[in-house]
Amino acid sequence: MHKMILALAAFTAPAVLGAQQWDGALAHLSRGQNPDGTPIVVQGTLEEIADAALERDGIAWDFVEGVTTEVGPRQAGTEAETRGRVWAMQWLTRHGFQNVADEPFEMDTWVPGDLARARVTAPFAQDLVVLPLGDSAATPAGGIEAEVVYFRTVDELRAAPASSLQGKIAYISHQMRRAQDGSHYGFAGPARWIAPAIASQKGAVAVVIKSVGTDYHRNPHTGGTSWGDEADPIPAGALSLPDAENLERMFERAGDRPVTLRLEMNPRRIGKQISGNVVGEIVGRNPDLPPVLLACHLDSWWNAPGAFDDGAGCGIIAAAALNVAASGQPLRTVRVLFAGAEEVGLWGSRAYSAAHIDEPIAVGIESDFGADRIWRFESNFGESNPDLHARIASAVARFGVANSTIVASGGADLNIARDQQTAIIDLQQDGTRYFDLHHTPDDTLDKIDIAQLRQNVAVWTQVAGILANEPRSIQTGGIEPSAPAVMDR
Repeated sequence: MHKMILALAAFTAPAVLGAQQWDGALAHLSRGQNPDGTPIVVQGTLEEIADAALERDGIAWDFVEGVTTEVGPRQAGTEAETRGRVWAMQWLTRHGFQNVADEPFEMDTWVPGDLARARVTAPFAQDLVVLPLGDSAATPAGGIEAEVVYFRTVDELRAAPASSLQGKIAYISHQMRRAQDGSHYGFAGPARWIAPAIASQKGAVAVVIKSVGTDYHRNPHTGGTSWGDEADPIPAGALSLPDAENLERMFERAGDRPVTLRLEMNPRRIGKQISGNVVGEIVGRNPDLPPVLLACHLDSWWNAPGAFDDGAGCGIIAAAALNVAASGQPLRTVRVLFAGAEEVGLWGSRAYSAAHIDEPIAVGIESDFGADRIWRFESNFGESNPDLHARIASAVARFGVANSTIVASGGADLNIARDQQTAIIDLQQDGTRYFDLHHTPDDTLDKIDIAQLRQNVAVWTQVAGILANEPRSIQTGGIEPSAPAVMDR
C-alpha cells in the first residue's frame, strides 16, 4: 500500500472520478503511466524510489516502446540510425536531461542489401533460410553454386590443409546451449567471428554457418564477422538453426555424394558515413567530481527493431538516472551514453573514449544483455574499495541480486572506463533466453517481460544512486582530489 500511495502521489487525479475514469487511471498506473500517458516519476528517498520502480516504473518501457515503434531497426551509418539519434535526443530533452548532444563520428559502412537466398541443389534439393553476416561480400549476380564442405567446429576448419577449400563453400557448425550467464556465446561465437576469414584463407568461395544462437525458429542470427588483414572478404551467411541441422542431416544421408549449395546475396559497402553517440546528463551538485557513466547502445541490426538489443538497455539507464534525480540532486553528475554503431565494430565506444579520454569518469556501467532480471553484482573494486562494494551488494540483495567476487570487465560500450583504468560495475542479467532473440527478426517489443524490466530499473536506480552520492573515490575509497573536505565521511 505504501508503494501504491507513492505512485498515486505522482499525478494529480480529478476531484471526482467516475468508474470508467478510475478504471482508465488504474490501467495507466499498471503500465507505470499517469492518466495522460506520461511515465510516473516517484518522489522519495532513493530506497523508496527503487522499491517503487519494482512495481510501477514506466520510464524504461516508455523509451523502448517509443524507439521501437517510432524508429524501428537502426542499422549503423544509415538514415534510420540518424532518426534514432534525433528521437533519443528529443526523448532525453523532454524528460529533463541537460547537456543533451549528438557527438558525430565517421565510420566505414556496410549494408545488407535486399537479397539473401540459399538452396541445396543436390542431392536433396530445397531452400534454406539465410541472412548475410555483417561485412560479408556479395556473390556475383545469379549467385555461387559449389560443393559444400562440412566442419563440425572451428578447430576442424583450422586443421584443414591450406587451399583444401579451393572453389568450395565451407559450412561451420557448433553446439551452443542456453546459459544464464550467456557463457556459451564465447564458446560458439568463433564460428561467426573468425571462421569465415579462416575459410577464405583456405580458398573457399563462400561460407555459411550455423547461426550463433539458441532458438529453433527459422530466423537466422546475423552479426559481424572479421576478415583482418590476412583474408579477402567472401560471401558469408548464417543459416537458421533448423535449416543448419537439416543440412547436417543431408551430409549424413548423402554418403559419397557431394552436397551442393547455391548462395546469392547482395550486401555492399557504401564508404564513410556519419554515426554518432547521444549523451545527456543529470547534473550533480559538484560538477568537479568525476561523473558516473551509464551506457547502452542505440543502434541495432537491420532485421529487427532491437527491443532486447539494446533499446531496453537505453531505457533502463535513462530510467535509473531520472530516478536518482527524483531522490534529490545527486552529488556527482550522472551521464548517459547511448553509443552508436556498436553492432558493427564498437565504433561509438571507441569514438567516445577518444573524444573524452582526458575527462575522468568515476565509474562505468553498461546495460546490453536484454531486459531479463539482474541476478549477480560484480565490480572491479572489491579489493581496492571493499566497503563500497559490500554496501552496494547489500543494497541490491533485496531485489534477488547475488554478490560476486568475479572482477567486472565492463560491456562493449565502456572502452573509456577500460582505457582510463577506472571503476567498472557489471550488473549481470539472466541470459537464458537472450540468444533466442539476439540479432534475429524476433527481437521485438513483445518479448520484453515488464516485471523483469522493472527489476532492472530498481537495481540500477539503487546502484546508480549510491555511486552518484559517493564523495570518496569509487575505485579506491580514498579522497577524491576535487572533493571538498566537508564531503569527506
